[in-house]
Amino acid sequence: MPFLNTNSLASLVESAVSTHSSHLGRAAHARIIKTLDAPLPSFLSNHLVNMYSKLDLLNSALLVLSLTPTRSVVTWTSLIAGSVQNGHFASALLHFANMLRECIQPNDFTFPCAFKASASLRLPVTGKQVHAIAVKAGQIRDVFVGCGCFDMYCKTGLWDDAGQVFDEIPQRNIVMWNAYMSNAVLGGRPRRAIVKFMDFLGVGGKPDSITFCAFLNACSDMWVLELGRQLHGFVIRYGFGNDVSVMNGLIDFYGKCRDVASSAMVFDRISRRNDVSWCSMMAVYVQNDEEEKACEVFLQVRKVGLEPNDFMVSTVLSACAGLSGFELGRSVHALAVRICVDGNIFVGSALVDMYGKCGSINDAERVFKEMTKRNSITWNAMISGYAHQGHADMALALFEDMRSDNGEITPNYVTLVCLLSACSRAGAVQKGIDIFESMRKRFGIEPGPEHYACVVDLLGRAGLLERAYEFVKKMPIQPTISVWGALLGACRMYRKPELGKIAADNLFKLDPNDSGNHVVLSNMFAAAGRWEEATLVRKEMKEVGIKKGTGYSWITVKNAVHVFQAKDTSHERNSEIQGMLAKLRKEMEEAGYNPDTNFALFDLEEEEKISEVWYHSEKIALAFGLIAIPPGVPIRITKNLRICGDCHSAIKFISGIVGREIIVRDNNRFHRFKDGLCSCRDYW
Repeated sequence: MPFLNTNSLASLVESAVSTHSSHLGRAAHARIIKTLDAPLPSFLSNHLVNMYSKLDLLNSALLVLSLTPTRSVVTWTSLIAGSVQNGHFASALLHFANMLRECIQPNDFTFPCAFKASASLRLPVTGKQVHAIAVKAGQIRDVFVGCGCFDMYCKTGLWDDAGQVFDEIPQRNIVMWNAYMSNAVLGGRPRRAIVKFMDFLGVGGKPDSITFCAFLNACSDMWVLELGRQLHGFVIRYGFGNDVSVMNGLIDFYGKCRDVASSAMVFDRISRRNDVSWCSMMAVYVQNDEEEKACEVFLQVRKVGLEPNDFMVSTVLSACAGLSGFELGRSVHALAVRICVDGNIFVGSALVDMYGKCGSINDAERVFKEMTKRNSITWNAMISGYAHQGHADMALALFEDMRSDNGEITPNYVTLVCLLSACSRAGAVQKGIDIFESMRKRFGIEPGPEHYACVVDLLGRAGLLERAYEFVKKMPIQPTISVWGALLGACRMYRKPELGKIAADNLFKLDPNDSGNHVVLSNMFAAAGRWEEATLVRKEMKEVGIKKGTGYSWITVKNAVHVFQAKDTSHERNSEIQGMLAKLRKEMEEAGYNPDTNFALFDLEEEEKISEVWYHSEKIALAFGLIAIPPGVPIRITKNLRICGDCHSAIKFISGIVGREIIVRDNNRFHRFKDGLCSCRDYW
């Protein structure tokens, strides 16, 4: 090998850094040792310290440092910067302290690293000490040092100190302004970000893509659609209409403000979409309950030949969960395995959630157990899966496992909602009450509307309706739609129309356009034989222009979705479906089944009522499933409304007669029918 001078050797070390190659770095170091006598020139030692630090080989970096007789600020800063870059924040602060002990003055590169380490460790006291050193060294007026100091105060929650630092910096660059706006949004102060954007324009500032995205995030957090629209026009006029990052920000903004059409318009106008563009559009559809369109976007990703990433896969899995699309979800799972993202914590969590919401608790358990690393979302998804199935004991046992899992994961707001929901669905009243009453003291979590709704549901499902109503009246917060809805559902179940009317009246005030509440009240009166009151509720609906949503049930067979309505005869295999319905009806009557004609909900003759309830959409979908899906394969049905009581009883009978597992997901919960029993324990 030809002789290499010191500059060539330094370039070789830098190549190892740029290629992230530790083998090349060590080879370069070996060549330096063979070529040059000790001690090495200071600038080469600095290169080596920088290389080992950036490649996360801190022991080697420290060894080179110890063998360097004349250490400079560059040497120490290389070590500190590499430590910060690789997440070793405590080590970075220790090296900073050691540098000061050697009476070496930090420079404008050292201070930002120390500030970042203090912010990442949430150590405001240490950050203030670094600030004091920067002031003493006369470095705080440097825009990069000042920006690091400002960012540290924001990250540690000291907003007053952050504002003071911002005001004291004489020459602020765009990085400083962007840092202010971004941190204001992250810190839950979107209004400050908007005001600061106006100030920035007022001093003649020229925004960049980061500025626009920070402003859009602030607008979406505040749901100020019109202000965001104005910025959209400003973006076009300012020449950023082709900036893909700004366009992606607009997609996200419109989606969070529930203006899906505008999100789609922006997406369609992006000439060169990147991964974030596709992911953002999928996320918008999922956030706005348009899961089918999210799946369509994912299929477009596949058609254009773009390799899906972990975020795309986790997003489409969320769409599958919302659609109860078990087969599509399994296909996406297979794709995740093929492209090696199934081990990603977000994809794994989405898989657990998808299988749980599709009623396949065994698959959810398998994915959960195979995950080497879990976060709170993963645990919550598994606990929620058990809750949907009514397995309170398993949910509670998993919760205890979560708390003992190295102590890294702590229960959060959602965890307690899942737990209370599990107790509710399993009828574990006292256990649920104990959990609710211990939330503040044991877990440090303030009960929110969802927790109160779970307690009302818990008491209502157990038939303790008066106690549930008293609980509602004593709530320290205003009862929400979910709270009154839970009480109304319990009144429907236990046929308490008087209390149900109180709950319904409160729901009408909170959400006057929801047809479901009117329908439940009308059905409750009809089931009690109070036809005049039932008719009056329906009449009021018509007068105010509220229409009852049409009931649909759908089932997926061989990647095709088959949709049915009540009394549907339009399917191409209708004759087979009708034959199966007749066969089932005969076998059920022989087994002792009596139709519950209260769910006909019309003042008809008894025979007409029996015919009415027999041709509900979920029964037709089940009949089709029995003729189209091979024996031994579970039948999965989804309904957009709540399953009626007669259909629930009928499917229980059918599951025992045909020996099949039948899973029905309605708009309230899962029902897993097997051997004549249902997982909901007959509280549908």
